[in-house]
Amino acid sequence: MKTECTDVLVIGGGTAGFGAAVAAAREGLQVNLLEATSKIGGVMAFCPGMPWGGAYPADRMIGGIFEELTDRLASMDPPAAEKRACTLENFGPEVIYDHDVATLTMFEMLEEASVRVWLGTIALEPEMDGTRISSVSCCDRCGLFTIRPKIVIDCSGDGDISAKAGVPYVLGDASGNMMAVTVSFLMIGVDWDRAFADPDPYFQKYAAIGVADGRLHRDLEKLYLMRGFHEGTVFCNSVHVRGVDGTDPQAVSAATQEGRRRCQQLAAFLRAEVPGFERAHMAMLSPTVGVRETRKLQGVYRLTGTDLACATKFEDGIVACDNPNDDVMRAQGDMTHDAAIQPGQYYTIPFRSLMPEEITNLVFAGRILSADPVAFASVRGMPQCMAMGQAAGTAAAMAVRSNIAIQGVPTANLVRRLSAQGINRLREFEHGIS
Repeated sequence: MKTECTDVLVIGGGTAGFGAAVAAAREGLQVNLLEATSKIGGVMAFCPGMPWGGAYPADRMIGGIFEELTDRLASMDPPAAEKRACTLENFGPEVIYDHDVATLTMFEMLEEASVRVWLGTIALEPEMDGTRISSVSCCDRCGLFTIRPKIVIDCSGDGDISAKAGVPYVLGDASGNMMAVTVSFLMIGVDWDRAFADPDPYFQKYAAIGVADGRLHRDLEKLYLMRGFHEGTVFCNSVHVRGVDGTDPQAVSAATQEGRRRCQQLAAFLRAEVPGFERAHMAMLSPTVGVRETRKLQGVYRLTGTDLACATKFEDGIVACDNPNDDVMRAQGDMTHDAAIQPGQYYTIPFRSLMPEEITNLVFAGRILSADPVAFASVRGMPQCMAMGQAAGTAAAMAVRSNIAIQGVPTANLVRRLSAQGINRLREFEHGIS
């Protein structure tokens, strides 16, 4: 079986994996990035129109690689990204973008950093040497091969390799309930002025008609319809399927088919009932469901809802956040966007929530971070995931260069390096700056 050696193995090419790979490679390390699908970007690449919410905690950009990507898109002619206000409750400004151009630009940034990208490639099993991952068996269309990394960054979303390496985890909330999965799509050819004339951002009076007469599923009492990046497009993020274990491939397959049926029903309903949609058509239907929540790994520190409510700014904080508790239909629960923090405040996510207690050459980032269900519902935004990845990649470089365990990385130095890389609001609280 073929064997590859590398400094850093990044598993998962979503926003967290992208940030991790670019950051580590810019430190001069050899980086291999494995992505199971055909695109970089994770959910943003498969959900056309999904905005980068949480990009401006307390109305200031989080900075770092995320800001660099946004600036590159916004400076294009014509622009491929812009800042806008979110119409939903308790969300601040967000970034809306052309998702095809964004994906292309992310590929370019990986190329510029000399990251070796493996698409259509799955990490299967870790081989352990005491408390270290000595190698990871992988598979692409040519068959099995092995990668021997100095350090592993798990950004896979489900944390399979971390779990198989022995990192404890929980699934969903205290009862094992996970947030609903979603299938999204675009409506093309919408008259924005007429479609968004009603001040209700959730289109509830129209949704009630469809639910009452059986044309819409009962979970579509609120419709999440948002102006897309290009004029006349509307991003439809409304079809949520409850009770799906995102770690079960068969459950994901069944939910995808059910979700796509509900999308088709919703598109027909919009054309028939909602002004401005009469001549529109459905496009860019997601090829699979977007999974919000599966494993939350046990880290050195577990971020809590109390930490958020107290606007805690950790000494090892690596990204600022003020997102609401965006909780999406766990079990029989509702969709909620309750504020996690007082207006104008923010908290930081500690690096200790990205590293395991025992495995010395593993760090994780993205939605598998160590957090309780309340905190998780706030921290899971894509900008924060990208910054978590940037922190993980930078910490990996520090560990490799000094030949130390990831737990031994001096976090004060890490925070200083991330601040120098342009991530905002990490140590400002020490000087009384809000």
